Amino acid sequence: MKLPQRVRIVEVGPRDGLQNEKREVPTAIKLELIERLADAGLPAVEATAFVSPKWVPQMADHTEVLERIRRKPGVAYPVLTPNLKGFEAARAAGATEVAIFGAASEAFSRRNINCSIAESLERFRPVAEAARAARIRVRGYISCVAGCPYEGEVKPGKVAEVAAALYAMGCYEISLGDTIGVGTPAKTQAMIEACAAQVPIDRLAGHYHDTYGQALANIYASLELGVATFDTSVAGLGGCPYAAGASGNVATEDVVYLLDGLGIESGIDFGRLVEAGQWISALLEREYGSKAGKAFAAKRAKAAA
Repeated sequence: MKLPQRVRIVEVGPRDGLQNEKREVPTAIKLELIERLADAGLPAVEATAFVSPKWVPQMADHTEVLERIRRKPGVAYPVLTPNLKGFEAARAAGATEVAIFGAASEAFSRRNINCSIAESLERFRPVAEAARAARIRVRGYISCVAGCPYEGEVKPGKVAEVAAALYAMGCYEISLGDTIGVGTPAKTQAMIEACAAQVPIDRLAGHYHDTYGQALANIYASLELGVATFDTSVAGLGGCPYAAGASGNVATEDVVYLLDGLGIESGIDFGRLVEAGQWISALLEREYGSKAGKAFAAKRAKAAA
């Protein structure tokens, strides 16, 4: 199959990448990261999560972050809203796009959001209805599409059921998350094919963690089936607090390098993206997590010497 000519990247670093940092990241730093990413050409930058500070202390400044963003024309700034209370707070702060997140694993759903899959869908329904009434776009996330840390293998059919329910609810796009990074290209394609039987392929997105080093391979496998939207995190920041041993998301820089090499347009300035990744990694006192970014920075430094 011919690969897509253009891919849309949804940058999740400012939310997924920072939410588990032990030290508080100042609001000003979060805002600058969001703005640097938008200036690098990212078309969507997930800004924050309207969740309880009790559960995710790092996102306690969600209202301030969303209200203070220097919004760039043409860039979306989605936020997570787990329930109607979170949605109302996000709407009051100026949200124009929200995301709801469920799971394809019963055990993970209960441990992550303290309810069954069916209960979670019922919880999301009023959010979707309120968003529709307010003309706010809703995106759906599904965790554990390839495997669960508690249940093991997750069947493609189960993922497809949840995807169909979220799509019917009004989600314009369904992000398929390999939360613990156990997917392989064949398993990923089987899962996507099952979902595509229920949801149009152009309404599906890939969200792959790199625990086993398979994220880029899974992205290519997804491209082969026509998926043209992927969630990534600058410098590979982030991970899942409920999945033991799970590493971060695939680095945005590595994905952009892959796309550039395939001749697929993303609209992202690779050099500026690398600078943003180096900057936030230094501030967090973390090793820079992008292989492509490291190589590019080393080559640029050598040329400048």
